[in-house]
Amino acid sequence: MPARSAAPDPSSAASAGHSSSETGRGTGGRPVPTTPGLHLVATPIGNLRDISLRALDTLRDAEVIACEDTRVTRKLLSAHDISTPLTAYHDHNAARAAPGLLARLEAGAIVALVSDAGMPLISDPGYRLVGAALARGIAVSVVPGPSAPLAALVLAGLPTDRFHFAGYLPARRPARRRALFAIADIDATLILLETTPRLAASLADMAEVLGARAAAVARELTKRHEEILRGPLDILAQRAAAAALRGETVVVVAPPDAPAEAARSLIDAELDRALATLSLRDAATAVAAALGAPRRMVYERALAMIRRRRE
Repeated sequence: MPARSAAPDPSSAASAGHSSSETGRGTGGRPVPTTPGLHLVATPIGNLRDISLRALDTLRDAEVIACEDTRVTRKLLSAHDISTPLTAYHDHNAARAAPGLLARLEAGAIVALVSDAGMPLISDPGYRLVGAALARGIAVSVVPGPSAPLAALVLAGLPTDRFHFAGYLPARRPARRRALFAIADIDATLILLETTPRLAASLADMAEVLGARAAAVARELTKRHEEILRGPLDILAQRAAAAALRGETVVVVAPPDAPAEAARSLIDAELDRALATLSLRDAATAVAAALGAPRRMVYERALAMIRRRRE
């Protein structure tokens, strides 16, 4: 049963009739003006109501909002009756757009930076703008809020005391497998982003490189058709291959029982076959290419395997 909304506080800024410029950042419930500088504002990852009052105040007070896609952000602003001008800032125009934003900030403007959904800078180019602003002595603040990786983490039912955010895996299989081998040793819950067209293939590679670890696939978070699939990686790969899933997904993978055991076993099995007909160097090269594993790792395991056979 949904919790009842708290009764409005008569002493709040809204009840007292203050303007939005008086209800920016503050502590203890005391309204203060939004100050000049760069404000990193988290936006909803699906449900438009998942936005804080402070975020709305900051978006209203800003002289301009830098966003990935003006069409996406305009829908959010329209839903909350905000008319602040928008300017595009994304992967493809960051180098061109940054100088103008920095010039406005140096002149004392209030600039808000948002992504299409969630926390800015997570898997988008905003960190470059933040770095440049800090280098110029410009104030940078954050208005925290929704985050798809953290939402998926707490829903997965997996350990949350240590986690590693790996972002998007490469699209091509050899590069994707190299990336998985690189994180196989990490003794923490893994959080990865993936698109649904690549989900089944990525899960299959995860199952092969990381082993049959417990995992969860979170899809359409906070939206009407939110779905969390839980199970071993190999079973999730089969389910993803059989279903026509849509929307962005977050994959959460449990820590390894024994660090990189599955990755080492996979490499050793391929090396055992390759060394039957190839030299050490050629076997290492062939297995590294076939698995997408780092060649140095494969070569070292091949060398250790040959030494064990000679003992």
